[in-house]
Amino acid sequence: MRIGLVGAGRIGAMHAEILARLDDVSVVVADADDARARAIADKAQIDSVETVERLFAEPLDGLVIASPTDTHPAMIVQAVEQRIPVFCEKPVAPDVAGTLAVIAAIEHADVPVQIGFQRRFDPGYVAARDEIASGRLGWLHTLRSTTLDPAPPPEEYVAGSGGIFIDCAVHDFDSLRWVTGREVASVYATGSNRGAEFFTEYGDVDTAAATLRFDDDALATVSVTRYNAAGYDIRLEAFGSEGSVSTGLDDQTPLRSTEPGVSFPSGPAYTAFPERFAGAYAAELESFVRLARDGGASPCTPGDALEAFYIAEACEMSRAEDRVVYLSHVRR
Repeated sequence: MRIGLVGAGRIGAMHAEILARLDDVSVVVADADDARARAIADKAQIDSVETVERLFAEPLDGLVIASPTDTHPAMIVQAVEQRIPVFCEKPVAPDVAGTLAVIAAIEHADVPVQIGFQRRFDPGYVAARDEIASGRLGWLHTLRSTTLDPAPPPEEYVAGSGGIFIDCAVHDFDSLRWVTGREVASVYATGSNRGAEFFTEYGDVDTAAATLRFDDDALATVSVTRYNAAGYDIRLEAFGSEGSVSTGLDDQTPLRSTEPGVSFPSGPAYTAFPERFAGAYAAELESFVRLARDGGASPCTPGDALEAFYIAEACEMSRAEDRVVYLSHVRR
């Protein structure tokens, strides 16, 4: 199989290394910066071409999009029109309107499109979903989800990120929908800034929290921050009438117990997402290659990405207006 890769930044470089290790897969990469694409190609021992336009002229069996968000819509649509299966890092588009436009443009094409929400492929999240689906936890009443980054991204990234709910917490929203199999009915969200001033300048916050009410009345709390110097802390907890489970609680969890005599976790702490989710990133690309080769149902559709985006948009609206926002008022 011949897989094209667009984007030679940090996530593109990760994907290049993963794809290069797969059996019976050859990879060709392109980037707006040709020198960067060639450097990635040399390191991963794959091919490169000078431009993205040249990449689309290649005989491709699949396309992996890891370029800036504003390039996603056009490339997804072009690939589908050329009947090339697509894997695209989240989000589908910079906003809800753009996501809806992409879905409308490709909905009648029988070409698989998979969106990159890697937590769906993390063994802990998979196990939590299985526990919930089995009924062993009884009926769910409470979920807690965290995305705590060790340090903020650069100012220029924040300027175009869309805000902490859209850029960061959207992973929590997708994974909560996925593990529960339920839809969010309403949200209440808030946020604060105690760090760099540029968050306020761009109308964003560096720390936020949201309460989600699901359509079966289960409640979830989501906590996100750009300032968790102890390490990269990604966890999900699910509490039911008959039992409870935790995902992301292991020896590398950046959380120290103050109980006497307790040494768990023993560290070292996770430092960033490539380390925490290395296996999940590999599994999702392996899944995409199978999807491109054999067909079938996408494990994460543009419609799934849209639903997570709706929750993020509702949380941003709630934070700005200090009120409960119902998803029925947000969905188009």
